[in-house]
Amino acid sequence: MNTTTSSASKNAANFLNFAIWLVITILSVGVGGYALFLTFTGFQHLGLKNPMLHPFGLETHIAASGFALILGAFQFSKTLRRKAPVVHRWMGRGYVLACVVGGLAGGIIALSSTAGPIAGWGFFMLAILWVPFTLLALRSAMQKDFVAHERWMIRSFALTFGAVTLRFYLPLAIMQNNGEFPLEAYRIIAWAAWVPNLIVAELFIASLRRPRRAKAASTPTPA
Repeated sequence: MNTTTSSASKNAANFLNFAIWLVITILSVGVGGYALFLTFTGFQHLGLKNPMLHPFGLETHIAASGFALILGAFQFSKTLRRKAPVVHRWMGRGYVLACVVGGLAGGIIALSSTAGPIAGWGFFMLAILWVPFTLLALRSAMQKDFVAHERWMIRSFALTFGAVTLRFYLPLAIMQNNGEFPLEAYRIIAWAAWVPNLIVAELFIASLRRPRRAKAASTPTPA
């Protein structure tokens, strides 16, 4: 009876994890795909007049973040890791490159935000954490410390996913502001887009079971 209950609980947990991953992946592909659409159409449909929109600023940040969102979501696919490890590794390399490029571009333009220093520092701190978290995930993989690699990847992608949560908050704030760009709310959104993500990631990491230690070989009992 206990075995049946344990199996059912495990199946339910696996289904829940898959459902969460699927929702995150759909949202990531949607937002990332839109970013790539803007990239390949020369940003003609961006609808934003901003002095930061230049090849080494917002354009680069949007393009790289789009790639990072799409590649990063699939890095958490157990099926991909198990059946196509080479694809997983190459997608991981692409993800790291996209995060570093996107993070550096975002950091360069963040403090010049037209929304002021509060919003600017929010996005700048995101970039400051995004790049090293991603590089730590890469280093852990190269050292074959896959437990640490998974945890740093969770942190990194929580920050990458800020592009998605930003696009949830911003339309709501615009609607609340009668269709006008909500400058005051945007200063809060610059932090709210990623800080809660990172908190949830840390809580999830804390809930992961630690790897079991290898049992010491039993010594024979002296006669």
